[in-house]
Amino acid sequence: MAASLTAPQIAVVKATAPVLKEHGTTITTLFYRNMIDAHPELHDYFNMTDQITGAQPRALAAAVFAYATYVDDLAQLTALVERIAHKHASLGIKPEHYPIVGKFLLEAWTAAYACLADIFINREQQLYAAFENWTGWRRFKIQRKEVESTEITSFYLVPEDGGALPLYLPGQYISLRMFISQLKHWQPRQYSLSDAPSTDYYRISVKREKGKEIGLPGLISNKLHEEYKEGDVVELTHPTGEFFVDLEDKTPLVLISAGVGITPMISILNSVVATGSSRQVSLIHGAHSSEARAFGEHIKEACNSPNIDATVFLTTTHAQEVQGVDYHMEGRMRLELVSPASLHLGDTTAHYYVCGPCAFMKDIRNYLLASGISEARIHLEVFDVGNE
Repeated sequence: MAASLTAPQIAVVKATAPVLKEHGTTITTLFYRNMIDAHPELHDYFNMTDQITGAQPRALAAAVFAYATYVDDLAQLTALVERIAHKHASLGIKPEHYPIVGKFLLEAWTAAYACLADIFINREQQLYAAFENWTGWRRFKIQRKEVESTEITSFYLVPEDGGALPLYLPGQYISLRMFISQLKHWQPRQYSLSDAPSTDYYRISVKREKGKEIGLPGLISNKLHEEYKEGDVVELTHPTGEFFVDLEDKTPLVLISAGVGITPMISILNSVVATGSSRQVSLIHGAHSSEARAFGEHIKEACNSPNIDATVFLTTTHAQEVQGVDYHMEGRMRLELVSPASLHLGDTTAHYYVCGPCAFMKDIRNYLLASGISEARIHLEVFDVGNE
């Protein structure tokens, strides 16, 4: 265990917070470059795209800045610790990785970093203990591929060893990795599980990415879509994630998503349906078009249950599509156009789950806050590294 910070150390750390806010990304970019040059094996743990785009250094800078700001009130960091610890547990980060990071981080931050590392190590050990017999990468066969839309394909994955699968909480994700020969490294990605929990298979629904990754467009997603066939093998880690729904709760759920952000929402929706619950669920989803929208017919079927309703926004519609049947609103999502009964704004027990592009989630969060919804009832799933 690292020693606690002294009062003078806390004062110095807090005093450096403004400098970190201004120059943190420059520092962490240099830190990552030096660390990975010295330890190239760490390529297996870091998304190389996020290194190229600067997303990973920005995320670390944001985390360190938050720690400096709240070093004397660590309870303020609980949500940040939960998100990062779950991601680390998904990737198989081990305690021995932290000293490597600490060595290459600023010398002046050694004492503060050791305390921060302890927080993550302790939380990750709790997560690994909960994982029981599965704490590393496990080989899975692609049992089935199913096209859901022009952009999204579902992959049904079964363990190669034939063993049973642990259940997960609806909304959680797995890490998937594959060896990239041109990089000579493994590359991991996180994908939301997109069905109700099952001991027989896991399902992920992957969007084909275009141009996101510099020099390597849609590296992992495109390989899954174009190169991986039924019977091929990928490696997964145990499901994890702090974005999930408690199925024992009976308060209303409002699921708000855009694009591939639908995937954790389908897991939540299917889980509620599978339990036979009468819990009120409103699904509000936005897509570019009916061709790009995934799970359209499935959502219609779910709405046959009296406790489930859906509002679908399509940016582009076709003449043959019928409003109220094929979609509900044309254009980008605007919550003020959604039925008040579906939004449950007057119900102080309702919870709101939001997933989609970062700008979309910020807009939705701001609307909900302005509508009187407390921060505690708004749950965001961040598909990127989570620095915003």
